Amino acid sequence: MILDLVPQSDSILHTKCERFDFNNPPMNPIELANSLIETMVAKRGIGLSANQCGIPYRVFALWSNPTKVLFNPTIADTSSEEILLEEGCLSYPNLIIKVKRPKIIRVRYQDVTGEACTDKFIGMTARCVLHEMDHLNGLDFRSRANKYHYEQAMRKKKQLDRRPTL
Repeated sequence: MILDLVPQSDSILHTKCERFDFNNPPMNPIELANSLIETMVAKRGIGLSANQCGIPYRVFALWSNPTKVLFNPTIADTSSEEILLEEGCLSYPNLIIKVKRPKIIRVRYQDVTGEACTDKFIGMTARCVLHEMDHLNGLDFRSRANKYHYEQAMRKKKQLDRRPTL
C-alpha cells in the first residue's frame, strides 16, 4: 500500500522514533516493510523512514540491490573520511543541500523477521542510511548543512518551486 507523506510541519518529523518491538509488534512488520518500499518507489526516493509517513517506529526502507528495510538500526562504526555531497529529501521537495557525511559505515539492525544483522555501507548508500537514521532521531538534513550551503540550497529551491509542473 502506498502511504501518504506527512507535511513538513508535522511534529513526528522532529520526534525521536520508538523501537519496533518484535516481541509485541504494533503492526505487521512485513506489511510495513512492503508499504515503505512501495511508497519509496512511487515517490521516486532512495530512502524513506516510517515517520515520514506518520508511523513513529525506528524503521526505514533503503533503495539497494536488493532493496532493504532496516528495523531498529544503530551505527556500529564510521570511517574518519567524510565526503561533501548533495542530498535531497522526500519531505522537503526541491531542497538539495550539500552535507558532509562519513564515506563508510557499519550498521546493526533487525530485518523484517526480527533477526539481527550487521552490514557495511559505502558512499551514497552510507549517506542514505545516515540520512534516514537522522529522520528516526527527529533530525533532518537541513541541520547537517553549514549556513553557506543551506542558504545556497534555499535560493535554488525558490527557483525550482517557480518552475511549472508537468
